[in-house]
Amino acid sequence: MDPIILSRLQFALATIVHFFFVPLTIGLGFFIAIMETRYLRTGNEQFKLQAKFWGKIFLINFVLGVVTGIALEFQFGTNWAIYSKYVGDIFGSLLAIEATLAFFLESTFIAIWAFGWDKIPKKLHCVSIWLVAFASTISALWILLANGFMQNPVGMQEPIVDGVARLGSFTDVLTNTYGWHMYFHTVFGAFLLAGFLVMGVSAWHLYFGQNKEFFHSSFKLGSCFALVFSILTILAGHQLGQVTADKQESKFAALESVWETRPNTPMYLIVLPKFTNEEGNLVEAIPIPGFLSFLAHNNFTSTIKGMKEIDPDKRPLVWPVFISFRLMVTLGCIMFAVAVLTAIFRKIIPSLGWGLWVYVLLIPVPYICLELGWMVTELGRQPWIVYGLLKTADAGSPAVEWYQVLGTFIAMALIYALITVTGFVMMIKTAIKGPDNMAEHYA
Repeated sequence: MDPIILSRLQFALATIVHFFFVPLTIGLGFFIAIMETRYLRTGNEQFKLQAKFWGKIFLINFVLGVVTGIALEFQFGTNWAIYSKYVGDIFGSLLAIEATLAFFLESTFIAIWAFGWDKIPKKLHCVSIWLVAFASTISALWILLANGFMQNPVGMQEPIVDGVARLGSFTDVLTNTYGWHMYFHTVFGAFLLAGFLVMGVSAWHLYFGQNKEFFHSSFKLGSCFALVFSILTILAGHQLGQVTADKQESKFAALESVWETRPNTPMYLIVLPKFTNEEGNLVEAIPIPGFLSFLAHNNFTSTIKGMKEIDPDKRPLVWPVFISFRLMVTLGCIMFAVAVLTAIFRKIIPSLGWGLWVYVLLIPVPYICLELGWMVTELGRQPWIVYGLLKTADAGSPAVEWYQVLGTFIAMALIYALITVTGFVMMIKTAIKGPDNMAEHYA
Protein backbone atom coordinates (compact mmCIF):
# COMPACT_ATOMS: atom_id res chain seq x y z
CA MET A 1 0.00 0.00 0.00
CA ASP A 2 2.85 2.35 -0.81
CA PRO A 3 1.33 5.64 -2.09
CA ILE A 4 4.11 5.91 -4.68
CA ILE A 5 3.32 2.48 -6.14
CA LEU A 6 -0.41 3.24 -6.13
CA SER A 7 0.22 6.62 -7.76
CA ARG A 8 2.31 4.95 -10.46
CA LEU A 9 -0.44 2.42 -11.12
CA GLN A 10 -3.03 5.18 -11.27
CA PHE A 11 -0.98 7.23 -13.71
CA ALA A 12 -0.22 4.14 -15.79
CA LEU A 13 -3.95 3.36 -16.01
CA ALA A 14 -4.78 6.87 -17.21
CA THR A 15 -1.90 6.89 -19.69
CA ILE A 16 -2.71 3.48 -21.17
CA VAL A 17 -6.39 4.28 -21.65
CA HIS A 18 -5.66 7.77 -23.00
CA PHE A 19 -3.17 6.34 -25.45
CA PHE A 20 -5.79 4.00 -26.86
CA PHE A 21 -7.38 7.05 -28.48
CA VAL A 22 -4.61 9.59 -29.17
CA PRO A 23 -2.71 7.79 -32.00
CA LEU A 24 -5.83 7.17 -34.09
CA THR A 25 -6.70 10.87 -33.83
CA ILE A 26 -3.31 11.67 -35.35
CA GLY A 27 -3.33 9.08 -38.12
CA LEU A 28 -7.00 9.08 -39.13
CA GLY A 29 -7.14 12.88 -39.32
CA PHE A 30 -4.74 12.91 -42.27
CA PHE A 31 -6.56 9.99 -43.90
CA ILE A 32 -9.83 11.95 -43.81
CA ALA A 33 -8.10 15.09 -45.06
CA ILE A 34 -6.77 13.20 -48.08
CA MET A 35 -10.25 11.80 -48.81
CA GLU A 36 -11.87 15.23 -48.67
CA THR A 37 -9.13 16.72 -50.84
CA ARG A 38 -9.84 14.06 -53.45
CA TYR A 39 -13.52 14.97 -53.28
CA LEU A 40 -12.70 18.66 -53.69
CA ARG A 41 -10.50 17.98 -56.73
CA THR A 42 -12.71 15.43 -58.51
CA GLY A 43 -16.23 16.14 -57.30
CA ASN A 44 -16.67 12.38 -56.79
CA GLU A 45 -19.34 11.91 -54.09
CA GLN A 46 -17.77 8.65 -52.97
CA PHE A 47 -14.77 10.50 -51.54
CA LYS A 48 -17.11 12.80 -49.63
CA LEU A 49 -18.92 9.80 -48.20
CA GLN A 50 -15.61 8.25 -47.22
CA ALA A 51 -14.53 11.42 -45.41
CA LYS A 52 -17.87 11.47 -43.56
CA PHE A 53 -17.81 7.78 -42.66
CA TRP A 54 -14.26 7.68 -41.33
CA GLY A 55 -14.92 11.08 -39.78
CA LYS A 56 -17.56 9.56 -37.50
CA ILE A 57 -15.02 7.11 -36.07
CA PHE A 58 -12.53 9.96 -35.80
CA LEU A 59 -14.94 12.19 -33.84
CA ILE A 60 -15.83 9.44 -31.35
CA ASN A 61 -12.14 8.74 -30.86
CA PHE A 62 -11.28 12.45 -30.51
CA VAL A 63 -13.87 13.07 -27.78
CA LEU A 64 -12.75 10.03 -25.79
CA GLY A 65 -9.12 11.10 -26.12
CA VAL A 66 -9.91 14.51 -24.65
CA VAL A 67 -11.97 13.07 -21.78
CA THR A 68 -9.38 10.47 -20.79
CA GLY A 69 -6.52 12.97 -20.97
CA ILE A 70 -7.95 15.44 -18.47
CA ALA A 71 -7.19 13.28 -15.42
CA LEU A 72 -3.51 13.02 -16.36
CA GLU A 73 -2.72 16.66 -15.64
CA PHE A 74 -4.68 16.65 -12.38
CA GLN A 75 -2.49 13.82 -11.10
CA PHE A 76 0.61 15.99 -11.42
CA GLY A 77 -0.73 18.26 -8.70
CA THR A 78 -2.40 15.66 -6.49
CA ASN A 79 -0.04 12.68 -6.59
CA TRP A 80 3.29 14.08 -7.82
CA ALA A 81 3.84 17.37 -6.03
CA ILE A 82 7.64 17.12 -5.75
CA TYR A 83 7.94 16.08 -9.39
CA SER A 84 5.66 18.95 -10.48
CA LYS A 85 7.77 21.43 -8.55
CA TYR A 86 10.94 19.98 -10.05
CA VAL A 87 9.88 20.12 -13.72
CA GLY A 88 7.28 22.90 -13.58
CA ASP A 89 9.56 25.63 -14.90
CA ILE A 90 10.53 23.45 -17.88
CA PHE A 91 7.12 21.96 -18.60
CA GLY A 92 5.20 25.22 -18.16
CA SER A 93 6.12 26.67 -21.54
CA LEU A 94 5.76 23.36 -23.40
CA LEU A 95 2.32 22.50 -22.04
CA ALA A 96 1.12 26.09 -22.42
CA ILE A 97 2.09 26.10 -26.09
CA GLU A 98 0.45 22.70 -26.57
CA ALA A 99 -2.83 23.96 -25.10
CA THR A 100 -2.98 27.42 -26.67
CA LEU A 101 -1.50 26.62 -30.09
CA ALA A 102 -2.33 23.01 -30.84
CA PHE A 103 -5.31 21.91 -28.75
CA PHE A 104 -7.35 25.08 -29.21
CA LEU A 105 -6.63 25.04 -32.95
CA GLU A 106 -7.63 21.39 -33.14
CA SER A 107 -10.78 21.82 -31.05
CA THR A 108 -11.98 24.90 -32.92
CA PHE A 109 -11.59 23.57 -36.44
CA ILE A 110 -12.89 20.11 -35.64
CA ALA A 111 -16.18 21.77 -34.70
CA ILE A 112 -16.16 23.74 -37.95
CA TRP A 113 -15.49 20.53 -39.90
CA ALA A 114 -18.07 18.40 -38.07
CA PHE A 115 -20.93 20.89 -38.35
CA GLY A 116 -19.90 22.75 -41.49
CA TRP A 117 -20.81 20.23 -44.19
CA ASP A 118 -22.67 22.06 -46.98
CA LYS A 119 -22.80 25.20 -44.79
CA ILE A 120 -19.42 26.75 -45.55
CA PRO A 121 -17.43 26.83 -48.82
CA LYS A 122 -15.98 23.45 -49.77
CA LYS A 123 -12.41 24.75 -49.82
CA LEU A 124 -12.72 26.25 -46.34
CA HIS A 125 -14.25 23.03 -45.08
CA CYS A 126 -11.36 21.03 -46.52
CA VAL A 127 -8.83 23.43 -45.00
CA SER A 128 -10.45 22.93 -41.59
CA ILE A 129 -9.78 19.17 -41.53
CA TRP A 130 -6.19 19.72 -42.66
CA LEU A 131 -5.75 22.16 -39.77
CA VAL A 132 -7.19 19.60 -37.38
CA ALA A 133 -4.80 16.96 -38.71
CA PHE A 134 -1.72 19.17 -38.44
CA ALA A 135 -2.78 20.47 -35.01
CA SER A 136 -2.97 16.92 -33.66
CA THR A 137 0.62 16.22 -34.73
CA ILE A 138 1.77 19.57 -33.32
CA SER A 139 0.06 18.73 -30.03
CA ALA A 140 1.93 15.42 -29.91
CA LEU A 141 5.22 17.26 -30.51
CA TRP A 142 4.96 19.44 -27.40
CA ILE A 143 3.85 16.56 -25.21
CA LEU A 144 6.72 14.37 -26.43
CA LEU A 145 9.26 17.15 -26.00
CA ALA A 146 8.10 17.39 -22.39
CA ASN A 147 8.50 13.64 -22.00
CA GLY A 148 11.83 13.92 -23.81
CA PHE A 149 13.08 16.11 -20.96
CA MET A 150 12.25 13.30 -18.55
CA GLN A 151 14.22 10.88 -20.71
CA ASN A 152 17.12 13.20 -21.50
CA PRO A 153 17.07 16.34 -19.29
CA VAL A 154 18.57 19.30 -21.15
CA GLY A 155 18.19 23.08 -21.21
CA MET A 156 18.13 23.69 -17.44
CA GLN A 157 20.23 25.96 -15.30
CA GLU A 158 23.03 24.46 -13.24
CA PRO A 159 23.08 23.81 -10.35
CA ILE A 160 19.53 22.85 -9.39
CA VAL A 161 18.44 24.93 -6.40
CA ASP A 162 15.62 24.15 -3.93
CA GLY A 163 14.45 21.14 -5.91
CA VAL A 164 13.49 23.17 -9.00
CA ALA A 165 14.95 22.59 -12.46
CA ARG A 166 14.82 26.11 -13.87
CA LEU A 167 14.69 26.75 -17.58
CA GLY A 168 18.06 27.86 -18.91
CA SER A 169 17.75 27.40 -22.67
CA PHE A 170 14.36 26.90 -24.32
CA THR A 171 16.22 26.18 -27.56
CA ASP A 172 17.95 23.18 -25.97
CA VAL A 173 14.62 21.86 -24.70
CA LEU A 174 13.03 22.43 -28.11
CA THR A 175 15.83 20.63 -29.97
CA ASN A 176 16.14 17.72 -27.53
CA THR A 177 17.32 14.81 -29.68
CA TYR A 178 15.52 12.21 -27.59
CA GLY A 179 12.22 14.06 -27.76
CA TRP A 180 12.32 14.41 -31.55
CA HIS A 181 13.16 10.76 -32.13
CA MET A 182 10.32 9.74 -29.82
CA TYR A 183 8.04 12.07 -31.75
CA PHE A 184 8.74 10.59 -35.18
CA HIS A 185 8.55 7.01 -33.92
CA THR A 186 5.21 7.68 -32.19
CA VAL A 187 3.61 9.69 -35.01
CA PHE A 188 4.65 7.20 -37.68
CA GLY A 189 3.17 4.48 -35.48
CA ALA A 190 -0.07 6.47 -35.31
CA PHE A 191 -0.28 6.59 -39.12
CA LEU A 192 0.43 2.86 -39.19
CA LEU A 193 -2.46 2.30 -36.78
CA ALA A 194 -4.79 4.32 -39.03
CA GLY A 195 -3.74 2.26 -42.05
CA PHE A 196 -4.42 -1.08 -40.39
CA LEU A 197 -7.70 0.08 -38.87
CA VAL A 198 -8.96 1.27 -42.27
CA MET A 199 -7.82 -1.97 -43.92
CA GLY A 200 -9.46 -4.07 -41.21
CA VAL A 201 -12.82 -2.31 -41.33
CA SER A 202 -12.77 -2.27 -45.13
CA ALA A 203 -11.91 -5.98 -45.23
CA TRP A 204 -14.92 -6.71 -43.02
CA HIS A 205 -17.28 -5.04 -45.48
CA LEU A 206 -15.55 -6.55 -48.51
CA TYR A 207 -15.94 -10.02 -47.00
CA PHE A 208 -19.68 -9.50 -46.59
CA GLY A 209 -19.96 -7.89 -50.04
CA GLN A 210 -21.11 -4.51 -48.71
CA ASN A 211 -20.37 -1.31 -50.67
CA LYS A 212 -17.47 -2.98 -52.45
CA GLU A 213 -16.33 0.03 -54.50
CA PHE A 214 -16.48 2.28 -51.46
CA PHE A 215 -14.43 0.02 -49.21
CA HIS A 216 -12.04 -1.18 -51.90
CA SER A 217 -11.06 2.46 -52.41
CA SER A 218 -10.61 2.93 -48.65
CA PHE A 219 -8.64 -0.30 -48.41
CA LYS A 220 -6.20 0.83 -51.10
CA LEU A 221 -5.42 4.10 -49.32
CA GLY A 222 -5.18 2.29 -45.98
CA SER A 223 -2.73 -0.20 -47.49
CA CYS A 224 -0.58 2.70 -48.72
CA PHE A 225 -0.50 4.10 -45.18
CA ALA A 226 0.38 0.65 -43.82
CA LEU A 227 3.26 0.09 -46.24
CA VAL A 228 4.84 3.55 -46.04
CA PHE A 229 4.53 3.97 -42.30
CA SER A 230 5.50 0.43 -41.37
CA ILE A 231 8.84 1.19 -43.04
CA LEU A 232 9.14 4.67 -41.49
CA THR A 233 8.17 3.39 -38.04
CA ILE A 234 10.88 0.74 -38.14
CA LEU A 235 13.50 3.25 -39.32
CA ALA A 236 12.46 5.80 -36.68
CA GLY A 237 12.52 3.07 -34.03
CA HIS A 238 16.04 2.12 -35.04
CA GLN A 239 17.17 5.75 -34.72
CA LEU A 240 15.46 6.03 -31.33
CA GLY A 241 17.26 2.87 -30.24
CA GLN A 242 20.61 4.39 -31.15
CA VAL A 243 19.81 7.57 -29.21
CA THR A 244 18.78 5.38 -26.27
CA ALA A 245 22.12 3.55 -26.41
CA ASP A 246 23.85 6.92 -26.20
CA LYS A 247 21.65 8.68 -23.62
CA GLN A 248 20.20 5.85 -21.50
CA GLU A 249 22.67 3.00 -21.20
CA SER A 250 20.67 1.21 -18.51
CA LYS A 251 17.52 1.17 -20.65
CA PHE A 252 19.37 -0.08 -23.70
CA ALA A 253 20.97 -2.87 -21.68
CA ALA A 254 17.51 -3.85 -20.42
CA LEU A 255 16.07 -3.90 -23.95
CA GLU A 256 18.32 -6.82 -24.88
CA SER A 257 19.07 -8.10 -21.35
CA VAL A 258 22.79 -7.37 -21.67
CA TRP A 259 24.67 -8.04 -18.43
CA GLU A 260 28.33 -8.16 -19.47
CA THR A 261 30.15 -5.08 -20.76
CA ARG A 262 32.11 -5.99 -23.86
CA PRO A 263 33.00 -4.91 -27.40
CA ASN A 264 31.64 -6.75 -30.43
CA THR A 265 28.47 -7.44 -28.45
CA PRO A 266 26.33 -10.19 -29.98
CA MET A 267 22.58 -10.11 -30.35
CA TYR A 268 20.93 -13.32 -29.16
CA LEU A 269 17.86 -14.35 -31.13
CA ILE A 270 16.66 -16.42 -28.15
CA VAL A 271 16.99 -14.82 -24.73
CA LEU A 272 15.08 -15.23 -21.48
CA PRO A 273 16.05 -12.95 -18.59
CA LYS A 274 15.61 -13.94 -14.96
CA PHE A 275 12.30 -12.74 -13.56
CA THR A 276 13.92 -11.76 -10.25
CA ASN A 277 16.18 -9.14 -11.88
CA GLU A 278 19.21 -11.16 -10.83
CA GLU A 279 22.36 -10.96 -12.89
CA GLY A 280 22.54 -13.12 -15.99
CA ASN A 281 19.92 -14.75 -18.21
CA LEU A 282 18.13 -18.06 -17.96
CA VAL A 283 18.61 -18.70 -21.68
CA GLU A 284 20.97 -17.26 -24.32
CA ALA A 285 21.02 -18.95 -27.71
CA ILE A 286 21.75 -18.29 -31.40
CA PRO A 287 24.07 -15.27 -31.15
CA ILE A 288 24.79 -12.96 -34.08
CA PRO A 289 28.34 -11.71 -33.33
CA GLY A 290 28.71 -7.95 -33.06
CA PHE A 291 25.20 -7.25 -34.32
CA LEU A 292 23.97 -5.47 -31.18
CA SER A 293 27.04 -3.23 -31.26
CA PHE A 294 26.24 -2.44 -34.89
CA LEU A 295 22.59 -1.67 -34.15
CA ALA A 296 23.58 0.64 -31.31
CA HIS A 297 26.51 2.50 -32.86
CA ASN A 298 26.81 1.42 -36.53
CA ASN A 299 30.04 -0.29 -35.53
CA PHE A 300 30.47 -4.02 -34.98
CA THR A 301 33.34 -3.49 -32.52
CA SER A 302 31.75 -0.84 -30.28
CA THR A 303 31.28 -1.55 -26.59
CA ILE A 304 27.84 -2.00 -25.02
CA LYS A 305 27.62 -1.31 -21.30
CA GLY A 306 26.16 -4.26 -19.43
CA MET A 307 23.81 -4.18 -16.48
CA LYS A 308 26.53 -5.41 -14.10
CA GLU A 309 28.31 -2.07 -14.53
CA ILE A 310 25.23 -0.17 -13.34
CA ASP A 311 24.43 0.36 -9.67
CA PRO A 312 21.66 -2.11 -8.69
CA ASP A 313 19.66 0.81 -7.27
CA LYS A 314 19.74 2.47 -10.70
CA ARG A 315 18.71 -0.49 -12.83
CA PRO A 316 15.26 -0.86 -14.39
CA LEU A 317 13.41 -4.16 -14.04
CA VAL A 318 14.88 -6.06 -16.96
CA TRP A 319 12.26 -8.68 -17.76
CA PRO A 320 9.20 -6.40 -18.34
CA VAL A 321 11.29 -4.02 -20.47
CA PHE A 322 12.88 -6.86 -22.42
CA ILE A 323 9.62 -8.75 -23.03
CA SER A 324 7.72 -5.59 -24.01
CA PHE A 325 10.46 -4.63 -26.44
CA ARG A 326 10.77 -8.06 -28.05
CA LEU A 327 7.00 -8.39 -28.44
CA MET A 328 6.74 -4.89 -29.91
CA VAL A 329 9.46 -5.64 -32.47
CA THR A 330 7.90 -8.99 -33.37
CA LEU A 331 4.45 -7.50 -33.95
CA GLY A 332 5.99 -4.61 -35.88
CA CYS A 333 7.73 -7.05 -38.22
CA ILE A 334 4.45 -8.93 -38.73
CA MET A 335 2.71 -5.69 -39.73
CA PHE A 336 5.54 -4.83 -42.11
CA ALA A 337 5.32 -8.28 -43.73
CA VAL A 338 1.55 -7.99 -44.12
CA ALA A 339 1.87 -4.49 -45.60
CA VAL A 340 4.45 -5.69 -48.15
CA LEU A 341 2.40 -8.76 -49.13
CA THR A 342 -0.69 -6.58 -49.47
CA ALA A 343 1.15 -4.27 -51.87
CA ILE A 344 2.38 -7.23 -53.93
CA PHE A 345 -1.00 -8.97 -54.15
CA ARG A 346 -3.19 -5.86 -54.11
CA LYS A 347 -5.16 -6.91 -57.23
CA ILE A 348 -6.55 -10.06 -55.65
CA ILE A 349 -7.37 -8.59 -52.21
CA PRO A 350 -11.14 -8.13 -52.85
CA SER A 351 -11.47 -11.80 -53.77
CA LEU A 352 -9.52 -13.27 -50.84
CA GLY A 353 -12.64 -14.59 -49.14
CA TRP A 354 -11.75 -15.88 -45.69
CA GLY A 355 -8.31 -14.34 -46.14
CA LEU A 356 -9.85 -10.91 -45.56
CA TRP A 357 -10.29 -11.88 -41.91
CA VAL A 358 -6.52 -11.56 -41.49
CA TYR A 359 -6.91 -7.78 -41.76
CA VAL A 360 -9.85 -7.74 -39.35
CA LEU A 361 -7.91 -9.73 -36.76
CA LEU A 362 -4.87 -7.47 -37.17
CA ILE A 363 -6.75 -4.34 -36.08
CA PRO A 364 -5.67 -4.70 -32.40
CA VAL A 365 -2.00 -5.33 -33.29
CA PRO A 366 -0.88 -1.70 -33.83
CA TYR A 367 -2.75 -0.70 -30.66
CA ILE A 368 -0.79 -3.33 -28.74
CA CYS A 369 2.49 -2.21 -30.36
CA LEU A 370 1.94 1.42 -29.40
CA GLU A 371 1.12 0.53 -25.79
CA LEU A 372 4.16 -1.76 -25.59
CA GLY A 373 6.31 1.06 -26.93
CA TRP A 374 5.24 3.29 -24.07
CA MET A 375 5.84 0.52 -21.57
CA VAL A 376 9.39 0.18 -22.91
CA THR A 377 9.90 3.95 -22.76
CA GLU A 378 8.57 4.49 -19.25
CA LEU A 379 9.58 1.25 -17.52
CA GLY A 380 13.04 1.43 -19.07
CA ARG A 381 13.56 4.89 -17.57
CA GLN A 382 13.01 3.61 -14.03
CA PRO A 383 13.95 4.07 -11.26
CA TRP A 384 14.19 7.67 -12.52
CA ILE A 385 11.26 9.95 -13.18
CA VAL A 386 13.73 12.50 -14.58
CA TYR A 387 16.57 10.38 -15.87
CA GLY A 388 19.69 10.62 -13.72
CA LEU A 389 18.35 13.49 -11.62
CA LEU A 390 15.16 12.65 -9.73
CA LYS A 391 14.01 9.18 -8.70
CA THR A 392 10.37 8.20 -8.94
CA ALA A 393 10.36 7.13 -5.29
CA ASP A 394 11.28 10.71 -4.28
CA ALA A 395 8.80 12.51 -6.56
CA GLY A 396 5.43 11.93 -4.92
CA SER A 397 3.20 14.11 -2.75
CA PRO A 398 4.28 13.74 0.91
CA ALA A 399 0.87 14.75 2.26
CA VAL A 400 -1.06 12.12 0.28
CA GLU A 401 -1.87 8.89 2.12
CA TRP A 402 -2.15 5.45 0.54
CA TYR A 403 -5.89 5.11 1.16
CA GLN A 404 -6.55 8.39 -0.64
CA VAL A 405 -4.69 7.21 -3.73
CA LEU A 406 -6.34 3.79 -3.53
CA GLY A 407 -9.80 5.35 -3.41
CA THR A 408 -9.22 7.55 -6.44
CA PHE A 409 -7.49 4.68 -8.27
CA ILE A 410 -10.51 2.40 -7.85
CA ALA A 411 -12.90 5.17 -8.89
CA MET A 412 -10.78 6.04 -11.91
CA ALA A 413 -10.47 2.38 -12.92
CA LEU A 414 -14.25 2.00 -12.93
CA ILE A 415 -14.84 5.24 -14.83
CA TYR A 416 -12.11 4.55 -17.37
CA ALA A 417 -13.36 1.01 -17.90
CA LEU A 418 -16.84 2.40 -18.65
CA ILE A 419 -15.43 5.07 -20.99
CA THR A 420 -13.20 2.61 -22.83
CA VAL A 421 -15.86 -0.05 -23.32
CA THR A 422 -18.44 2.54 -24.36
CA GLY A 423 -16.03 4.20 -26.77
CA PHE A 424 -14.94 1.03 -28.50
CA VAL A 425 -18.53 -0.26 -28.72
CA MET A 426 -19.55 3.01 -30.39
CA MET A 427 -16.65 2.85 -32.85
CA ILE A 428 -17.26 -0.82 -33.64
CA LYS A 429 -20.98 -0.23 -34.23
CA THR A 430 -20.21 2.74 -36.48
CA ALA A 431 -17.61 0.73 -38.40
CA ILE A 432 -19.93 -2.25 -38.91
CA LYS A 433 -22.91 -0.11 -39.90
CA GLY A 434 -21.00 1.44 -42.78
CA PRO A 435 -21.68 4.71 -44.60
CA ASP A 436 -25.11 6.31 -44.47
CA ASN A 437 -27.37 7.12 -47.40
CA MET A 438 -25.36 5.38 -50.10
CA ALA A 439 -28.37 4.99 -52.34
CA GLU A 440 -29.37 8.63 -51.89
CA HIS A 441 -25.94 9.90 -52.99
CA TYR A 442 -25.72 7.62 -56.01
CA ALA A 443 -29.36 7.93 -57.12
